[in-house]
Amino acid sequence: MAPSTQRTTPDRPVARLVGSLLIFAIILVALAATFFVARGFNQYREALAALPLDEMEQRIEVASGFTPIQELPDLYLQAVVAVEDHRFYAHPGFDAIATGRALVNDLKAGAIVEGGSTITQQLAKNQYFTQEQTIERKVAEVFMALTMEQHFTKREILELYVNSIYFGDGYEGIGNASAGYFGKEPQELDAGECTLLAGIPNAPSAYALSENPDLARQRQYQVLKKLVAYDYLDEADARRIGAQGAGA
Repeated sequence: MAPSTQRTTPDRPVARLVGSLLIFAIILVALAATFFVARGFNQYREALAALPLDEMEQRIEVASGFTPIQELPDLYLQAVVAVEDHRFYAHPGFDAIATGRALVNDLKAGAIVEGGSTITQQLAKNQYFTQEQTIERKVAEVFMALTMEQHFTKREILELYVNSIYFGDGYEGIGNASAGYFGKEPQELDAGECTLLAGIPNAPSAYALSENPDLARQRQYQVLKKLVAYDYLDEADARRIGAQGAGA
């Protein structure tokens, strides 16, 4: 009978080592997550204690150019939601789908190229935190957004947002932007002006009308595409608005 040629391999020790390393990695991730969540929660709690939500709301409402949401054109509000946060009326302040997509794109790019922030998160960041891109600041922003959603209605959040965002050229809030760029009250804005203004706050230094009107128009076309994609406009109306331009 031929001698046995059975081969012995270190499969089991290797498998145990891999399993141990995997468990160790999971524990490290959990500890890191706990650390950043705790730091973010502390930032959120301190920020809220320093400026309660009602005081934040009042500070925006008494600012020059504040415009109640019922005086804003529906198309402008639809354009803001379509281009900034199309699931705004469905999520609780934090959009897991958008955040996951942004994380994938950031990992592919090797840098932060997409934020995934909701309108509520943007309001929280602008009113309470710095623009610094840190994990704990992002966690604090999420906590604040969730709290805002419990305290305000969606329309109140949208009203506070559009009255406090920056439009370039020194104009803060939709009322001041409407008066400064077009010399009219927000309720007088036409469709071209509504869709043009909706796109500027994404990058106000780039899209400010005094500096880069052509870039602002390109951004307007993106806004119009989003309005069509989310069924606020049909293709014919979007083409008509894009062709007429603002103030036409």
